[in-house]
Amino acid sequence: MRKLTLAMKREERSFWFFIAPWFIGFVCFTGGPIIFSLLLSFTEYNVISSPKFAGVSNYTQLFGDRLFYKSLSVTLYYSLLAVPFTILTSLIIAVLLNHRIKGQSLLRTLYYAPSIVSGVAVSFLWSWLLNPQFGVVNSVLYDWFGIEGPGWFTSPGTVVPSMVLMQLTASGSTMVIFLAALQSLPADLFEAASLEGANGFTKFWRITVPLISPVILFNTIISMIASLQIFTESYVITKGGPDWNSYFYVYYLFDTAFKQFRMGYASAQAWILFLLIFALTLVSMWGSKRFVHYEYDSK
Repeated sequence: MRKLTLAMKREERSFWFFIAPWFIGFVCFTGGPIIFSLLLSFTEYNVISSPKFAGVSNYTQLFGDRLFYKSLSVTLYYSLLAVPFTILTSLIIAVLLNHRIKGQSLLRTLYYAPSIVSGVAVSFLWSWLLNPQFGVVNSVLYDWFGIEGPGWFTSPGTVVPSMVLMQLTASGSTMVIFLAALQSLPADLFEAASLEGANGFTKFWRITVPLISPVILFNTIISMIASLQIFTESYVITKGGPDWNSYFYVYYLFDTAFKQFRMGYASAQAWILFLLIFALTLVSMWGSKRFVHYEYDSK
């Protein structure tokens, strides 16, 4: 018994020894700053002078700021377009790449590769492709179809949909997760469905979608969180324009923190965004109970 106790203590010491680098890094670079930002959200702090306690004035001022509502509405509009677009395109491409065809591995690599490229580089690429004067897309539309292309990033009505279109080069990770889920499905279910006369669409809708519904939920939540934190595209291409129509919430937070140096106010903005993401995630988890099927589900 004593030897067993000593062995358990040695194992516990080993555990803390190996986890110590991660734990120290989390406290210093993640957990600590999170707590510090919460404290700063109740202060007035401009980096130069010491923080001054301000109570909840940052939050009350934030809810009276028209830019708060403008940036939040623009971000939610982008998210409502981007999340379904990302999920649908990634799932369709994953289904296509799951079939055994010549050059399958190359096609998978080509679609996934852009997702690991820097967001700044991708933004510059799309700003060139969708340039209304000399962009490739508008040139093709006019030369091949005689269509005068839109302003894309320069028009208030198309700037957000144009940024959603950019998700085509950023959804490789989502596609890979779907592809892994599709490859883990049992083949005997599809064989049995074929014997019963089910066509391809029926098998996809009645078998594939229910079986990968947990993965769909996961990708939806991750895509939602990412869309609510969009920043690079607006910062590089539009600077929040035209007419504030791409002034996303994180861009608003960036302006407050690093242009106006109102760190306390920016911290309050960050915590409002965290609460929004947390609430939407909880709603998504609660609403998914009817549609998500797990292997251990008895129903």
